[in-house]
Amino acid sequence: MDVSRIAAFSENNAGGNPAGVAFVEAMPPDAEMLKTAAEIGYSETAFLTRTSEGWRVRYFAPETEVPFCGHATIATGAALGQRFGAGTYKLELNDANITVEAEATADGGWGAALQSPKTWSKPAPEELKKAVLAAFGLTAGDLDTRLPVTIANGGASHLVIALASRSSLADMSYPYEEVKSLMTSAGLTTISLIWAENDRRFHARNPFPVGGVYEDPATGAAAAALGGFLRDNGWLKDGGTIEILQGHDMGAPSALTVTVGPTKGESVRVAGGTHVIG
Repeated sequence: MDVSRIAAFSENNAGGNPAGVAFVEAMPPDAEMLKTAAEIGYSETAFLTRTSEGWRVRYFAPETEVPFCGHATIATGAALGQRFGAGTYKLELNDANITVEAEATADGGWGAALQSPKTWSKPAPEELKKAVLAAFGLTAGDLDTRLPVTIANGGASHLVIALASRSSLADMSYPYEEVKSLMTSAGLTTISLIWAENDRRFHARNPFPVGGVYEDPATGAAAAALGGFLRDNGWLKDGGTIEILQGHDMGAPSALTVTVGPTKGESVRVAGGTHVIG
């Protein structure tokens, strides 16, 4: 197993979210991939094997498999670029076919951009909303009323909670096991807490207890889901580009660029820089 360790969505070759990228001749048993992901110790590791048209990819966190992981896909793009050069690579996931584009940067590194699976969003059930807000110590007064609490999907499901102040985002804390249980019951991959600095710049934090991780410093799948939700909500009704800043409250600054087309449900582009760890 040939494993690379790459931080995705890094800012100026620092920060970002570390991911493992494991090239394999054939997909190992699930238990072995789960064990390997736990040993690598990052929030996700992508396992790749070559196919006739591209690459078969599966994503494992230390405690579970996830259907789609954005930062590990960006890391995968960088790893493919390092080995095979710039270009667009086809990826076959468990439930979708996507692409990742690798591009060499001026400093000799690699950037990457993924095209997510199709997106959708729907209002969060009231019972789930109340339970999660209570677990995070939030009330209705802490919420940004322009963006209702929503389940959004861009390859995996995320509960999006828009906050009215940056301080509420910075103060985020939660009871790990309680929130993990709520998320598991609802089929959520992360909870996406966001704050809109303006119409095109968002700050985000993403708890990921279902994967065995308290918080992700950069979450590309949640960024794709958020882009689709903003289009559905009318915030980006004609499409456009937003910036998401994440990880700053963790000391791992990350930047994600999300580009949304005008057609409801279509794929979202999520791009960012990378750097090799070690």
